[in-house]
Amino acid sequence: MDYTPYYETMRCTSLLRGMSDDELTTLMGCFAPRVRRYAKGELLLMAGYETHDVGIVLEGAITASKPLADGSTVVISRMGTGGVFADVLAGGRSRSPVNVTAAEDCLALYLPCAALLHPCKALHSAHLKLLQNWLETISDKYFALDRRLELICCKSLRGRICMWLLEQRDRCGADVFSTSMTRTELAAFLNCDRSALSRELSRMQDEGLIELFRGSFKLPDPERLRAACP
Repeated sequence: MDYTPYYETMRCTSLLRGMSDDELTTLMGCFAPRVRRYAKGELLLMAGYETHDVGIVLEGAITASKPLADGSTVVISRMGTGGVFADVLAGGRSRSPVNVTAAEDCLALYLPCAALLHPCKALHSAHLKLLQNWLETISDKYFALDRRLELICCKSLRGRICMWLLEQRDRCGADVFSTSMTRTELAAFLNCDRSALSRELSRMQDEGLIELFRGSFKLPDPERLRAACP
């Protein structure tokens, strides 16, 4: 397969950031990664199973959700193009605690973990850069999980909404931003009922805390939102 049309996407990932075309060509030659297309709703990884590949979303979007004992699920994260998944699992023997599902039609590339851990004899500089990026990616996800736990532990729905809105604002660097998550996905991410989320967002808009524009949010006064956080 010719991977070059996806080099710009690969460079946008935390795993392959900073790579030149020559470095990516070298890595693709050493790893010979497999690529697979998925239809919306199809499973990329099922909870309870091991994986030994690190995945990269080249097209589309995926969600990772935690199945619960009562049959419901909690959305842990959503990743669009450039997302990296299974990078924490691939290096060990643990089974996946989450289902990874195509949120829309998507294309995923898989790098075999064995090739990451055991470089070829040439020991290319690109491979060393990849290993460093891999460690940084895992570290970033640890702290993202810590922030997610802090959000889930917030007792009030308004507090969880405010924390999420402020985090998105910090990530985008602007008071106006959009989200790729549907209202149902956002409700699952915030661990609440969709109708309860819609009601609370409407109340917050009536109070002038936020302005809603379909999938976009505007925060007129971020400090008021910060005051509502626990």
